[in-house]
Formats: sequence, structure tokens, C-alpha cells
Amino acid sequence: MTTTDIKINGMTCNHCVASVTEELQELPGVTGVDVTLVAGGTSLATVATEGRAPAPEDLQAAVEEAGYAVAIPGLDLA
Repeated sequence: MTTTDIKINGMTCNHCVASVTEELQELPGVTGVDVTLVAGGTSLATVATEGRAPAPEDLQAAVEEAGYAVAIPGLDLA
């Protein structure tokens, strides 16, 4: 199992957590998502995968699809 941490801006509530979790769980290979909410700050999503982890741009796209922004886009998310 591999884990990847993603720093996310713009999340304020448990609905935000649910939206991000849902989008990330749809990526191939993802077996679990744990989000630590920091309302109004930088939250942290830890994505667990089996086999090959999704590409950083796919993780970023999933977060953006949920309506939020990766804190440092374009950088290695690991």
C-alpha cells in the first residue's frame, strides 16, 4: 500500500470533506481517503492506494472537480 498526502485550500465543513473524499475515491487504485479538515486553513487528504498510485495531476483534478484547490498545484503531491 502507498499513501499520498495532498494539501487542500478552501474546505470549511464536513460537506467539503465528503465531496473531496468522493472524488478521490473514484480514482483507479484508491483504497481509502482520510481527510483532516482545517476550516479556513490548509486541510490534508491522505490517499491510500494499492498498486500504482494515481498521477499527481489526476489527484489535483479530482480535488478541483470537488470544487477546491490543491495548496501547491503543479508540485509533487507525495
